[in-house]
Amino acid sequence: MDAARERYPGAPEPWIDLSTGINPTPFPIPNLPAEIWSRLPARSEEEALLAAAAARYRVPDPEMIAAASGTQALIQLLPRLVPTSRVEILGPTYEEHEACWTRQGHRVSVVKDLEQSEGADVVIAVNPNNPTGRVIPVNRLRTVATALARKNGLLIVDEAFIDVLPETASIASDPPPATIVLRSFGKTYGLAGLRLGFAIAEIPLATRIRAEFGPWAVSGPALRIGKTALSDPHWLAETTARLRSDQQRLDAVLEAAGFTILGGTPLFRLARHVEATKLAERLGRHGIHVRCFAREPQWLRFGLPADKLAWNRLAAALLSE
Repeated sequence: MDAARERYPGAPEPWIDLSTGINPTPFPIPNLPAEIWSRLPARSEEEALLAAAAARYRVPDPEMIAAASGTQALIQLLPRLVPTSRVEILGPTYEEHEACWTRQGHRVSVVKDLEQSEGADVVIAVNPNNPTGRVIPVNRLRTVATALARKNGLLIVDEAFIDVLPETASIASDPPPATIVLRSFGKTYGLAGLRLGFAIAEIPLATRIRAEFGPWAVSGPALRIGKTALSDPHWLAETTARLRSDQQRLDAVLEAAGFTILGGTPLFRLARHVEATKLAERLGRHGIHVRCFAREPQWLRFGLPADKLAWNRLAAALLSE
């Protein structure tokens, strides 16, 4: 957003940031005791969060979960836990996976389907994919995990956007051997600034991840808010219904402006337009930030507008000259 403001200094305020897939209507933050800001988190508070996460993600044992300050922290840690390896990433996808593994000296390739990853030591799949929304069936992921386990490999499944899909889409409730599942809190719950995420794996691997982060890996406020939110199935059900409705509304707005919807999830939409670059510039001049793709110049990714004003500004900007 800082770069967007510099590029379009005359754009109207407030800016509308549609470049992310974050729920624009966040979970209501509960009242927190003042002392939570002035003391270190207690182990019992972390255990309470892990129990809530285990219930929410249908994980049989909280010891299978490691909490961190966001899934980005986990994405940066995992390449340091593995010897130099051949890594295949199913893409195009979230580019930080490629960047973090490459930075640690691994041999990284981006492949278009799982069949191309048979020679890999580590396979990474974002499911549902960002930005395309492609969903890989759980049984297919299990097959890959089984093959990797035979050669002491590793499957990483990034489920950052899976909360609003059917539970059967997730592999987190019963991760096979040699598998790490990443779950994001901030996107669906609209609290990305809280910085909270989880790794789910067999107990020895989850224990190692917790040990790498050491004590107090998650702040006291994040532990308390995360536990409260993950323990509220009614809010999640209502939010899921609203997001699906807003997804359909966003599709209609984009199609009216000449876009073709390529995919996405209820939290973001990927669309193609022959003049996507020009339209991104136009939106920027109107104070609306969207996600562009250097490798796919006809693609734009749109998050969901937060309110009536944002919806109206988006529709007007897309149809303006």
